Amino acid sequence: MKFRLLGIFVLIALVGVVFNVRSGPSVAPDFPTNTTLTNQSEVVIDIPAGSSGSSIAQILFEKGVIKSAEAFFRVAVGDKRSEKIAPGKHRISQNISARQALEQLLDANRIPNLIRIFEGGWKSEVISALINYGFTRTEVSQALESVVLPKGFKDAEGLLFPAQYSFEDGTSALQAIQAMVDRFSAEPIAQQILLGNKKFSSLQLLTIASIVQAEGDEKDFAKVSQVILNRLKIGMPLQMDSTVHFVKKVRGQIFLSSQSTLLNSPYNTYRRYGLPPGPIGSPGISAMSATLNPTVGDWLYFITVAPGDTRFTKSNDEFNTWKALYIKNRKAGAFE
Repeated sequence: MKFRLLGIFVLIALVGVVFNVRSGPSVAPDFPTNTTLTNQSEVVIDIPAGSSGSSIAQILFEKGVIKSAEAFFRVAVGDKRSEKIAPGKHRISQNISARQALEQLLDANRIPNLIRIFEGGWKSEVISALINYGFTRTEVSQALESVVLPKGFKDAEGLLFPAQYSFEDGTSALQAIQAMVDRFSAEPIAQQILLGNKKFSSLQLLTIASIVQAEGDEKDFAKVSQVILNRLKIGMPLQMDSTVHFVKKVRGQIFLSSQSTLLNSPYNTYRRYGLPPGPIGSPGISAMSATLNPTVGDWLYFITVAPGDTRFTKSNDEFNTWKALYIKNRKAGAFE
């Protein structure tokens, strides 16, 4: 039975973690389950990329985490989640049962210096996360200049796949960033984006996906995608607040002032027609899927009048009526 050392914690392509059934005692020595863990001593263990199941078990045993390597091995063989054990450092309690050891290895909160890239995250935010992780700004800047990008891309914006990352000691900034780009390229829906289509290049498709990610709730992604396509088709400016927010580096339910819509930037879709020159963040799988599979409709407008209540219409009059309701709800504190 084979388990791959993969999951959302990605550094490089990893070989499988293999748990071969071995002979051994029918009942392996194991600590009893500790239900409190109060004042329990802890250690930080480092799991190398490509570690075998038996080597992970041995590391846990040598660090005093489990009573026997065999106990953890048997638990891992019987639990498919073991394939999601991440390489890198883990903070683990000592003298615990093999089952508890597996649970702690799977707990993202027990991975020191975990880098979390959320859906829609900007490259500037990833840079800050990498610096907080321990890389210098110079190292990150140089890495971004050297990273290998998919064909048709000159910038990593939008290609730093949203996930959680933990890296082994000695990992360079370039290796870390390349891992994020490679994680994007390995995703099946992203591979479809990278192919482009008859109407849009891969860069344009990813740009649309990034706007979809920023503009709507997941349940509305496919409709937002269709609105963008409808506006592009008739030559109507996109007029998306999210593209201006990207330039100003602000987030949240922020009312866009008239002055902001006059901002001189190629990303200002109030002043500029067509798509902005590139993505405005890293879209997730759902936003990319919605870009390739929009819900068919004739909508040209949408607006969230209250949290969870996004409405779509072809009528400018109806949109203005809903906009008045949005303003009323916003002033009443509905979006706070």
